Amino acid sequence: MAINIIAQNKKARHEYEILEKYEAGIVLQGSEVKALRARRANLNDAFCRFVKGELFLFNAHISHLDTTNRNFSQDERAPRKLLLHRKELDKLFGKVSKDGLTIVPLMIYFNERNLAKVSIALAKGKKLHDKRETLKRRTLEREAKIAMKNRF
Repeated sequence: MAINIIAQNKKARHEYEILEKYEAGIVLQGSEVKALRARRANLNDAFCRFVKGELFLFNAHISHLDTTNRNFSQDERAPRKLLLHRKELDKLFGKVSKDGLTIVPLMIYFNERNLAKVSIALAKGKKLHDKRETLKRRTLEREAKIAMKNRF
């Protein structure tokens, strides 16, 4: 059984060079889980930050469903706590504070056990010339694939 991808942050792969990936749990309310199952999430402009030694996901948009009660619903862009082992949190905090790296969310998905997870990455920002070089390399690879396909 494969993972069920809910939302991806395609902009993160363009803006950052991915160094390490981690899988983190996420603290959600019941209505938010239902909204994720309905694919009502968006990770554009989302980022992760440490607050009092814990990792939080900020600016991730999880919409309300029409069937949920508005009185008990949380803010759509509320900070959500990410669940990692203490060793992983300490390692990430050290790299972020010393090396100047960032933590970006890559995607929200349901794993094989049907639990909501967030794939986060330790990343380094790309410069403009790096973005152009990556785009050029992808274009050349795509053209080579097409040429090989048409050759046979």
